[in-house]
Amino acid sequence: MTVKSYHFDPELHLEQLTSLFLELEKLPLLTPKVVSQVVRKHPRLDKDLFAKDQLVKAYRSMAGSHGLQALKPEILKAIQMKPIRTQSGVTPVTVLTKPFPCPGKCIFCPNDIRMPKSYLADEPGAQRAERNYFDPYLQTYNRLQAFHNIGHSSEKIEIIILGGTWSYYPEKYQIWFVKECFRAMNDFLHLDDRETILDRYRSMEAAYQAQKKFAPSDNPATNQAQLAAQEIHGRDLNKTYNQVVSELYVAPERIAGFDAYQAASWEELEAQHLINETADSRNVGLVIETRPDNISEAEVLRIRRLGCTKTQIGFQSLQDSVLELNKRGHDVAATRRAVGLLRQAGFKIHAHWMANLYGSSVELDKKDYRILFTDPDFKPDELKIYPCSLIDSAELMQYYQKGLWKPYNYEELLEVLLFCLQNTPKYTRLTRVIRDIPSTDIVEGNKLTNFRQIAEQKLAAAGEFSQDIRAREIRQTQVNLEDLVLDEVCYKTTVSHEVFMQYLVNDETNSPGQPPKIAAFLRLSFPKKPSFIKELAGSALIREVHVYGQAVGIGQKDAGKAQHLGLGTRLLSRARELAKEKNFTTLAVISAVGTREYYRKRGFSDGQLYQFISSAPDDITS
Repeated sequence: MTVKSYHFDPELHLEQLTSLFLELEKLPLLTPKVVSQVVRKHPRLDKDLFAKDQLVKAYRSMAGSHGLQALKPEILKAIQMKPIRTQSGVTPVTVLTKPFPCPGKCIFCPNDIRMPKSYLADEPGAQRAERNYFDPYLQTYNRLQAFHNIGHSSEKIEIIILGGTWSYYPEKYQIWFVKECFRAMNDFLHLDDRETILDRYRSMEAAYQAQKKFAPSDNPATNQAQLAAQEIHGRDLNKTYNQVVSELYVAPERIAGFDAYQAASWEELEAQHLINETADSRNVGLVIETRPDNISEAEVLRIRRLGCTKTQIGFQSLQDSVLELNKRGHDVAATRRAVGLLRQAGFKIHAHWMANLYGSSVELDKKDYRILFTDPDFKPDELKIYPCSLIDSAELMQYYQKGLWKPYNYEELLEVLLFCLQNTPKYTRLTRVIRDIPSTDIVEGNKLTNFRQIAEQKLAAAGEFSQDIRAREIRQTQVNLEDLVLDEVCYKTTVSHEVFMQYLVNDETNSPGQPPKIAAFLRLSFPKKPSFIKELAGSALIREVHVYGQAVGIGQKDAGKAQHLGLGTRLLSRARELAKEKNFTTLAVISAVGTREYYRKRGFSDGQLYQFISSAPDDITS
């Protein structure tokens, strides 16, 4: 992302900016249209209009000076770019791991050798990663800088690590990758190690060029040109993705000793964890992506030690026959075991499910989706629905050319997605319904990225609405405590009794049948049997606490916003009451590193991997 404000000096446009901000200050209502009109009235010295990121930079440098002492914070919100990015209460930072061999041989998976397995170089997050050499510090720091420049809070950060199969990367690389994400958060706006890191990658690039090897650069066009002859085409798989990636990346890194740089110890990671507990940019969630057959008791404990709180895990299908036809490499039993272990450990389970796979059908997909939420072995907390797309580099191309598989047409896909929206329970969040693959990468099939909106509009026309969390998020709506009611949804899984506690907005203006908006929720788990994790013995377990509303700074107050009505504390108190009623002696929470202080202030004490509080009925500190 090009940031216009990088070389922008507000002092050079002081008169114009002061007039602009003073006019905004006087206005009672700052709508996007009104703000745009004011900006047009006060152009820069060169008669060009101020960009939004320039206005954000000017606001931050001028508020409290230049006669603007009383500048209201609503101005910053009004000029903020893309507020939807942080309206769920946290700032999401997605980072990708480097290209690396993957244990999977799925026929639907792209084989883009410039990317970690299953990702495409044209996807926005992938492009950012490639421009940063897939380095975790550079990706995290630059993404935080971009958010900061366009007016977003950089204080509550969810790190989402995508790419290939996380559990298949070397352990020292994983530790280093997470450590560098934390180091970037800890350094942000205080220290800046980007140039030192860039010098290291540029030196590596030069050394590779001198040896006439492929030299990964920060220029996607250069990489594409260098690798044109090595590209994999699904119609003619002379070499596998793993073979090509090993030759291009893994072997040269080892020969040059660069893999030793991309390694760290647990002690180094834990030192960065400790700093982050009180840093200005705190980690409130850490997500990794893996496969069901890579989950074991030891793996669960290891990713928890990394600071992980949520796992994205590819179910893809719950039909053994479909998994086998698509060369998935594991059966449904592996998914059952993985979900049970992750839930026992308190992780949020973010499943991936694919419609239109080879060997499936519209009716089988609908049956499969129903199993997701009726079989007690599954019932994911979050879900991405990825209808299968035909990508040129995927082996599926061969099946398509032989007439063995074809993509759903518009009506078939709509039928499946309508069924999904209608059959997703209140406790699940549909994070995504269509994968945002650039249309130029799709050989045949659906190229509409707004299919969720199409399906929701179709439902609304029939007087029906999705019940999932994302469809009900309060977002930026102002609320009062007296407008909220506490609702509890109970359901059973194989390993636990679950209570989904949610604060709902009692809004009489909703359309008939439209579910109430959700302002906050807590996932509480009552284990049915002793956990394989010894420190959780006798504990009920909080798997997630989330309060909605535009992300604001740590400790800041914002009148009418759900984040500062004390809803989190109220939900914790209720969870403690329920734990006591169920005869659990303690209540544990799978806290993120950056939320440890929050829980300590509410009476929780530190364990080895979790935090705990007695289930006694005394109040939790507000």
